[in-house]
Amino acid sequence: MTVTLITGANKGIGFETARQLIELGHTVYVGARDAERGAKAAAELGASFVQLDVTDDASVAAALARIEDVEGRLDVLVNNAGILGDGTVDGPTALQMFDTNAVGIVRVTEAALPLLRRSEQAAVVTISSSMGSFWAVTNPERPEFGIPAALYAASKAAATMLTLQYSKAQPGIRFNALEPGFTDTDMTAAMGGGRPVQESARVVVRLATVGPGGPTGTLQDESGELAW
Repeated sequence: MTVTLITGANKGIGFETARQLIELGHTVYVGARDAERGAKAAAELGASFVQLDVTDDASVAAALARIEDVEGRLDVLVNNAGILGDGTVDGPTALQMFDTNAVGIVRVTEAALPLLRRSEQAAVVTISSSMGSFWAVTNPERPEFGIPAALYAASKAAATMLTLQYSKAQPGIRFNALEPGFTDTDMTAAMGGGRPVQESARVVVRLATVGPGGPTGTLQDESGELAW
């Protein structure tokens, strides 16, 4: 049985990824900051719930300690929790954005590494963004070229770089970052549109289930590897 932890999994892409992985036979832990919403989502999915706030060290440590007590290992980590922001650019907003979208990845990954090392097929998938790709935002033919999102883009560039650096430091674990595609979720509601969450979650599932010979240290979308 494959043991999987997904952060921010009480809704959106995280929730749908959990649903699809459960269908594939994974034992899924739904990580969520809000205990009531997380427990409700886990019950609906048939998953387990751990209270997990990626901006809080004690919360992260407790969540991984529980998984260790129950499962003894972790096979797949999906760093899904993230925030988009409202376009405000100032010091407090920058601290919040980076704390969630980048430092949160470090907190959860570092806490998870001892359990991931016990797996024979460990994989870490980080939901990043092509907004964090220097190639995409400087390419006039890409939609990212015309989207102003300074702090979000910078924090996602950090998320992708963390993925690459972890892949170098932990060669026994596959680390990949992901552009899931513009998706109709609560996060993007103000923008309107977006594709069904089921389609974007399938991209996450693909990278969460790659075999030992699969890619590592990459940024990918549904079509494959992206320049960044």
